[in-house]
Amino acid sequence: MARLFLGVDGGQSSTTALIGDETGRVVGFGRGGPCNHVRASEGRAKFLNAIGGCVRSALDQAGVGEARFASACLGFSGGPADKEALVRELLSAGRLNVTNDAVVALAGACAGEPGLIVIAGTGSISLGRNAAGETARAGGWGYVFGDEGGAFDIVRQALRAALRFEEGWGEPTALRALLLEATGAADANELMHRFYMADWPRSRVATFAPLVDQAAADGDEAASDVIGRAAAELGLLGRAVRRRLFGDQERVRVSYIGGVFRSGRLLTAFARHFAGDRFDAPEYGPAAGALIEAYRAEGLRPVLENLPEFEK
Repeated sequence: MARLFLGVDGGQSSTTALIGDETGRVVGFGRGGPCNHVRASEGRAKFLNAIGGCVRSALDQAGVGEARFASACLGFSGGPADKEALVRELLSAGRLNVTNDAVVALAGACAGEPGLIVIAGTGSISLGRNAAGETARAGGWGYVFGDEGGAFDIVRQALRAALRFEEGWGEPTALRALLLEATGAADANELMHRFYMADWPRSRVATFAPLVDQAAADGDEAASDVIGRAAAELGLLGRAVRRRLFGDQERVRVSYIGGVFRSGRLLTAFARHFAGDRFDAPEYGPAAGALIEAYRAEGLRPVLENLPEFEK
């Protein structure tokens, strides 16, 4: 029987599974719902359904009945705590690596080669690995103590600018009107109190980050300051990882992941921190990165083939 390898990316919005053969050819893939809230009410059942469903779909596509793999790597948003035992209920693997989503995102973005990534979605983190296999990270502390440059932080800084303007101790800014129009709040103070409520989770607040980018593009000084500061802080995260893993004269592969980098203004400013390095968009998605890590555990480095379009 052919040896099979499994890579899974388990995120806050969806779960993706890829099954590859020994040559690196993807023979099956599946997608399921979110699987990051194991401890929440009904979290265990949702986790098992999401992982089990997407792996089963991939197995069916591969024409395989049994969930047995030579090696498997699963990367999860929120980290691996409390998940490995559940994974073992669903599948069998000669080598099993249950890790966090940043690890598989790094492997996918850099195609398994040395390099570093900066992730800026709702929050932010940087992770890297050098040719010796050494790793380092910076950030990822959460919204209270970190997440600088992430979408939630961008909106938080924009609302602070709007509050200062409304109270008469800040410069005029279009951010106040844009945020009020988008949310229907009567004033910035009301909006601030809304954002403290349970029905305004950080992920929802973060969706207003493009408004800040829009205001910056229209010449609003306060918005430009917020975007510029976010780019600078994300650059600092990446540079911190670079210093710990790579020499000054090395040309390092640097990639960026997350919705914040859809801002051309922010991306351009961020890229300046890595002049002389190899600065690229991710080569593969995180599920492909998980599959690469599964191969790596067996000492294999095949070129991936037949990837679904959403992982390229």
